[in-house]
Amino acid sequence: MRDDRSAVNTHRTLRGASVRSAVVTVPPYRYTSSDEDSGRWDGFELRDRDVVISTRTKHGTTWMQSIVALLVFGTPDLPAPIADLSPWLDWTVEPRDDVVARLDAQTHRRFIKTHTPLDGIPLDPRVTYVVVARHPLDAAVSLYHQQLNLDRTRWAELTGNAPPDPSTPTASLHDALLAWIEMDLDPREHLDCLPGVAWHLADAWTRRDVPNVVLVHYDELQADLDGSMRRIARRLGVAVAEERWPALVDAARFGSMKARASASVPERNGLIRDHDRFFRAGVSGARFDELVAGEIAAYEARIAALAPADLLAWLHR
Repeated sequence: MRDDRSAVNTHRTLRGASVRSAVVTVPPYRYTSSDEDSGRWDGFELRDRDVVISTRTKHGTTWMQSIVALLVFGTPDLPAPIADLSPWLDWTVEPRDDVVARLDAQTHRRFIKTHTPLDGIPLDPRVTYVVVARHPLDAAVSLYHQQLNLDRTRWAELTGNAPPDPSTPTASLHDALLAWIEMDLDPREHLDCLPGVAWHLADAWTRRDVPNVVLVHYDELQADLDGSMRRIARRLGVAVAEERWPALVDAARFGSMKARASASVPERNGLIRDHDRFFRAGVSGARFDELVAGEIAAYEARIAALAPADLLAWLHR
């Protein structure tokens, strides 16, 4: 559901301005879905130096949560699972009061997960907002596999939604990708469709020059994890002793996270059937295994109408 608000459009207020002098307390949109509600941010008290990780689904959320955790604690031996260290505030599976109580009780530097675009959450000049982008087709491949790994009956129990119909056939990955490319839905109501992904990333792109907004590309993490983590540390103002870097970078690699899947999977309610399958591949280029050149060209034509060219040049590197 879209909830247009009367507040000033935040990206127009913040872009190119001094972030310390910009104060925005009410986001212009409220996003709701079958299991998310960005209105749960209303009244939540942010702290100085909080980190908010804003991503679309399967764009590197858990990877970034793990990276920030490693930087905050300065050790591969994290004190708790990621789901406890970095709660998902918007998720209606857990009562809001319980999530807020956990966050309020944290004494470490907090890093909060959200799948809401930045125009749907409060923007505070004391907080750093990290947005991770991934090639949308690769993310769609990962999302397809994640949906198959979810316990939909358990999800219905927790959210109050209708349970799945077991007679509904499962589309092939190839057919699901083609349907996803063509899907024409309101991006503010269906954030995991292609228009929704473009909306999320385009909003963040307009804020790329704002000092407390950090854009990270999934492929940058893959190509140079050490360099990317150092850049993120600088943006977060985290000092890491040089001798600690090799262990932290190694702990952030895909294989290391998969090896400790029970602590790395970002949920605590039994929704994910197989934690090992959550870390399925973690690679770029999966789109080429499923789609031929003409089908990828159809995607490129579609997204060209949804996002600015300079963003797409960066996104499709």
